[in-house]
Amino acid sequence: MTQPLWTITEIIAATGAMLNRTAASDIALKSQKTEGSGAVLPSGLKGGSPLREAHEITGVSIDTRTLEPGNLFVALKDIRDGHEFVPTAFKNGAAAALVSTSYQRKPGDGPLLHVDDVLKALEALGKAARTRLSPDARVIAVTGSVGKTTTKEMLRACLTPLGNTHAADKSFNNHWGVPLTLARMPADTRYGVFEIGMNHAGEITPLTKMVRPHVAIITTVEAVHLEHFASVEAIADAKAEIFSGLVPGGTAIIPRDNPHYALLAARARQADVRIVSFGMSNAADVYRCADEHDQTGAGFRVSGANGADYAVRLGAHGHHMVHNGLAVAAALAEIDLNPASAMSPLAQMGAPQGRGSRTALVIDGQPALLIDESYNANPASMRAALAAMAQGLSAGQPSRRIAVLGDMLELGPDSAALHAGLAEAIASNKIDLVFACGPHMKHLYDALPAHKRAKWAPASSELTADLLACVKGGDVVMIKGSNGSRMAPLVAALVARHITPQSNE
Repeated sequence: MTQPLWTITEIIAATGAMLNRTAASDIALKSQKTEGSGAVLPSGLKGGSPLREAHEITGVSIDTRTLEPGNLFVALKDIRDGHEFVPTAFKNGAAAALVSTSYQRKPGDGPLLHVDDVLKALEALGKAARTRLSPDARVIAVTGSVGKTTTKEMLRACLTPLGNTHAADKSFNNHWGVPLTLARMPADTRYGVFEIGMNHAGEITPLTKMVRPHVAIITTVEAVHLEHFASVEAIADAKAEIFSGLVPGGTAIIPRDNPHYALLAARARQADVRIVSFGMSNAADVYRCADEHDQTGAGFRVSGANGADYAVRLGAHGHHMVHNGLAVAAALAEIDLNPASAMSPLAQMGAPQGRGSRTALVIDGQPALLIDESYNANPASMRAALAAMAQGLSAGQPSRRIAVLGDMLELGPDSAALHAGLAEAIASNKIDLVFACGPHMKHLYDALPAHKRAKWAPASSELTADLLACVKGGDVVMIKGSNGSRMAPLVAALVARHITPQSNE
C-alpha cells in the first residue's frame, strides 16, 4: 500500500492540534506517544488498536473545489474564511480538517483538528515536512522579479526523471503558498523545488527559513512592485533575503549581468554562503557562449558549470528563457548533477500557459500565431516578450506583428514613464500594431506613432470585437498584461474563433 502523506497522529505532533472528543471516539491510536516524535497526545486520545485507513492523510488542500478524498482540509482565512467550507470539505471526502479552536462542529463533520491559528499550524506542518527529509535530499528555492515560475518548472522537468521530485503548484509562492507546498511534500522526496515571492520587504525571510534550501536562485531584479519600494535597490535587498534561509554550506545563484549584482553578492557574502553567478557574458561563472533560435525553440551553449562546455535545447523561445536556463544549469551543478544530461527534458518543455505558450491559429485558411503572455507583466518581462515575438518564425513570416497590451500594475509613481518607455521596444522589435487597454497603458498608446495605434480601451473586454476583426492569416499576436488587467479572455476569444485541433504546442 502507498505510504500516506501524513497520519492524524503526525499532524497532531507537528501542530499541537487538539482532536475533538467526538471524532476521537472513532479513532484509536496505538499509544499516547506518536511513534518517533516524542510528542504527547491529548489524554483523551488514547487507544489500543491501529489507526483506521480512513484517517491516513493522502494530501493537503485549502480549496474544496480541488480537494480529493483522503485530503486534510486546511480552513485558512484569506479572501474567504475557509471555515465556511468545512462541511463541504467533508462532503467531498476530506479525511480531517484543520480548524480554529472557535469553530463549532457542524452536522456531517468528520475529525476536527483544533488549533489557535490555522496559518501558523500549516507553517508548523510545513516545517515538519522539511525536517523529515533524508539528509541526501536536495532543496532549491527560486525568487526574482521575473522568471520564478518558469525556472521552477524547468527544474521540475530536469529533476523528475532523476528521483522523487516535489515542486509548487502554479505560483504558490506567498505566505500560505510556501507552507502549503511544504506540507504537501512526501517524506521520500529526493528533490524539492520552491518558488518564493514577495510584494514587501521582510516577506521572503520567514519563507526561506521554512524551506531551508541548499541552493537559492535569484533570477533577476527589476522594477516590479515599485509601489511598495523606494527604489529598485530596495527590491534587490528584499530579494536577497532568500539567502538567510540557506543551509550551512549552501549556494547563492545570482545574475551576473544585473545592475544590482554587487549588492546581491554582498548580501550573499554576509550570509556566509557560496556564490555562483550566471549570465549572458563570460564575466559569469556559468554563461552562454553561443545561441541559436529556430521554429522549435531556443538553443544555446553553456560554459563554466564545473568547467563544462555543452549544448542545451529549449522548447520555448526568447533570450529570457535562455537566461532562466542558465540559472537552472548552475543549480543542477551545485547539487552534484550533470547539467549536460539533466537538462535534456527541456527540449520538450514549452513555455507555460500565460507565460509565452504558442498556439497555431488558422484564419481564412492561412496560418497565424498566438503568443499567450497573459499571466503577468512588468517592464522587463514586457520587453522580453516583445523581443521574443519574432524568434522561431519562418523567414518572411509574419506579415504583421500585433501586440495586445494591458496595464502593468504596482509600479508606483513611475508608472506613466515606465509604460510610455515601452515605445522604444515597440519600435526596435518592429511591432506593426498595438492594441492597449487600461489607464496606465494609455501612456504607451499616446507615445506611439499613429500608424501603430490599433485601439485603446479602458478595459480588455472592450478590445475583443476589434481584435477579432483585425487579426488575419500570417499575423503573430502577442497578448500580455498584469493579471489584474484581465488579458486571458482575449486569448480565449482568439482560440475559440480560430483554433485547429492539432495546433497547441
